[in-house]
Amino acid sequence: MGRNLQSSDRLRPVDLARGHGLSTQAVRNYEECGILPAAGRTPHGYRVYTSLHAGALRAFLALLPGHGHRTATSIMQAVNQGTVDEAYRLIDESHAQLLDDRRTLLTVENALRDLEPTTVPGTRAAPGPAAVPGTDAMFIGPLAGKLGVGPATLRKWERAGLVRPRRDPRTGYRVYDEADVRDARLAHQLRRGGYLLEQIAPLIAQVRAAGGLEPLEAALCDWHGRLSARGRAMLAGAAQLDAYLRERG
Repeated sequence: MGRNLQSSDRLRPVDLARGHGLSTQAVRNYEECGILPAAGRTPHGYRVYTSLHAGALRAFLALLPGHGHRTATSIMQAVNQGTVDEAYRLIDESHAQLLDDRRTLLTVENALRDLEPTTVPGTRAAPGPAAVPGTDAMFIGPLAGKLGVGPATLRKWERAGLVRPRRDPRTGYRVYDEADVRDARLAHQLRRGGYLLEQIAPLIAQVRAAGGLEPLEAALCDWHGRLSARGRAMLAGAAQLDAYLRERG
């Protein structure tokens, strides 16, 4: 490391571990995988750490919440190997992923906001049976007309798992209940937002798992909080990494 170690600069593994609430084995593991630079050794073979190792450990632990273990590890490995540009690239990728997640959240929120019971102007329901008598369920023609799409589109969405209509036992017609109509409308809004069917399917599954749109809105609020926390954590990680880079010189 090119440093003359003073006794005051020397840290035992246990000192480094206790200072960060870790086990000495965890510290050794971090060194072995390249998160920490290689430690010096005493004449008897004991590891000797310094303030530089403490800085590396602070940087890694600060990077974890924003970037995750795998990326934080790769960032520190790149820095310790002297390939700082690779570390910057990894950080850029994490920020790009965060931005993409924010755009996804915005698209879903816009889709939910646009879920109003309207018929697209200039469209007509396809010929065929109307609503199921005595229920709020709909057959494929009226639902397609309400959305302003063709019945073939609804059948395509069904094959992709976006809607799951049941079949009328007497006629064999597809029957879309209230939840199916909700899912079809949400799929329609997301398709208008440019989302692919394979991207929409997991979101529809979340709506079903949440039990409807209202619980999903609470989940989206939580999602907002988690994205904000991730962004803040990235700032904290950047500050500690910058301090470590300055100490490395």
